[in-house]
Amino acid sequence: MNLFKQWRSPSKRAEGAQDFFNYSYQSPGTIPGTLRIAQNACSPQISLIDYDAENWLRADNISPEECSKHLDTVSVSWVDIGGVGDSDIFQRLGNVFGLHPLILEDIVNIPQRSKLEEYDNQLLIIMQMVVFQPERRGFLLEQVSFILSDHYLLTVQEEDEEDSFGSIRDRLKYNKGSIRKQGADFLAYALWDAVIDGFFPVLEMIGDRIEDLEDEVVISPTPQTLSAIHQVKRELLALRRAIWPQRDAISLLIRENSHLIQPDTLQYFRDCYDHTIMLIDMIETYRELASGLMDVYLSSVSNKMNEVMQLLTVISTIFIPLTFISGLYGMNFNTEKSPWNMPELNWQYGYIFCLGVMGGITMILLFFFWRKGWLRIQSFKEDTLMPKPKNR
Repeated sequence: MNLFKQWRSPSKRAEGAQDFFNYSYQSPGTIPGTLRIAQNACSPQISLIDYDAENWLRADNISPEECSKHLDTVSVSWVDIGGVGDSDIFQRLGNVFGLHPLILEDIVNIPQRSKLEEYDNQLLIIMQMVVFQPERRGFLLEQVSFILSDHYLLTVQEEDEEDSFGSIRDRLKYNKGSIRKQGADFLAYALWDAVIDGFFPVLEMIGDRIEDLEDEVVISPTPQTLSAIHQVKRELLALRRAIWPQRDAISLLIRENSHLIQPDTLQYFRDCYDHTIMLIDMIETYRELASGLMDVYLSSVSNKMNEVMQLLTVISTIFIPLTFISGLYGMNFNTEKSPWNMPELNWQYGYIFCLGVMGGITMILLFFFWRKGWLRIQSFKEDTLMPKPKNR
């Protein structure tokens, strides 16, 4: 079962996380700025949060034109759009916010590689957001786009059901921290930091699954175990492709010194950069562990096969002399024709003697195999791999 998915449907999230491994591209000869809307994309839902140090306003399900009256004020406006399934709404948003056609193309044509691009008075940031699903031991991946300007931040998500921004909305509503005393650039930092922090619980979940798989591949490996290892490796690869370009984007943002980012806010973005480095280290470590699990799985299966073959070989070897004896006396030579034609067939204790000889041979062979160490069938368990600590 796939434990991570890619949002692609307005009513349900379709299976097939392999979609994440294919970036979006236009057909050859397509006019730049063309909006390619997926048929199953979610219908856009627009919400606005306008705030300053003293006031806070939220409006849901508004039109693009209703946002225009908040753009020229001294307050900060956060316009959040959930869904990319209507090209007309995005054309109207482009007119209201003065968006470059290439910006509209990047935020609508999904998926895109995480990146940062600066236009005249706007900064475009595209990233991948992960939403942890603890009840299903999985996660969801979604593209999020930021368009940052002097007094507003426009965010575009693939859908409006789940995201990592709940804590930021609560901080704005209840005026927690200093976010309402800062500008739009600090809001962009807070949201980006929430996106990056969302990777940590997912990696913690994957780490727990790797520990479970380590025990499973050592004690009782099955074909389902192999499938689970492949699934973990695919999930880690997807997370790596989601977070690695974000590190490059943050690094570029810090180096470029954009006039839209205040110097004080750059310090916070450096903290985000440190978090991405930490995430990449965790992902690379887990990928190495997952690759090692494959080797351990193959070794465990091979060892168990050797144990089975060893046991069967011992049994076959024991039955070779027994089969010879039973086959010899199955020739049924006529004892009346010659006194040398198996005289023990007419002996009163011939049958018991034959069984005794066969039993004696079996015991001698078992003793011989035991002395050679061929009957000590090893069983790989956890305590054989990790020695127990000594009591001090």
